[in-house]
Amino acid sequence: MYKMTEKGERIRSMFDEIAPRYDFLNRLLSLGIDRSWRRFAVRQLAIPAGGEVLDIATGTGDVALEIARQNPHGVTIVGADVSREMVEIGRQKVASSPHAGRITFEISPCEALPFVDNRFNGITIAFGIRNVVDRQLGLIEMHRVLKPGGRAVILEFSTPTFPPFRALYQFYFLKVLPRIGGLFSRQSAYQYLPESVMEFPTREEFKGLMAKAGFRNLRHSDLTLGIATVYVGEK
Repeated sequence: MYKMTEKGERIRSMFDEIAPRYDFLNRLLSLGIDRSWRRFAVRQLAIPAGGEVLDIATGTGDVALEIARQNPHGVTIVGADVSREMVEIGRQKVASSPHAGRITFEISPCEALPFVDNRFNGITIAFGIRNVVDRQLGLIEMHRVLKPGGRAVILEFSTPTFPPFRALYQFYFLKVLPRIGGLFSRQSAYQYLPESVMEFPTREEFKGLMAKAGFRNLRHSDLTLGIATVYVGEK
């Protein structure tokens, strides 16, 4: 049985605490752009009829619901997350959606997925790989449960490369965002967010981690001038 580290437990507790305001603050702090990022990421999947998708760090289920919207009824989705509070909100959202019955949830860390090898036709993780303490092990687990020929799609915040925009972005991200987040939720969580983004590997470094885990045909796409990046790898 996988034992979470002290850091992992802190992250889980943090997401449990911010779960009630998480969706609202996502929309507010991103000005709603996060929806288009998720839609783009899900479009990178290639799921056959009757296939199954795993959405890791599913949170309140936004990506799982987007996968259901973009794919035929026979495609099913499993959402996995370490935060019970986030998953409970996700279950409520799914139950009141047109996609109830297609989406199920598991409480699980990315580093120890409770699934057999080669199960899923596709895997997604949006704004979650940054919070995986043992990132390499998490990627190895993703590769393990993915079917040969399947595709992993990872959406994560990144640092813009265009200098003038990068300076503006960093001012908002480091100075403004934590204060707004603190008005509605736990301020330390919205201080952790920019800190974790700034320490995340570069695009090429992260693709190197994916390659080390076994993924091939790697590519990435920057979104909104590089505020977010979508990484795609195949097994």
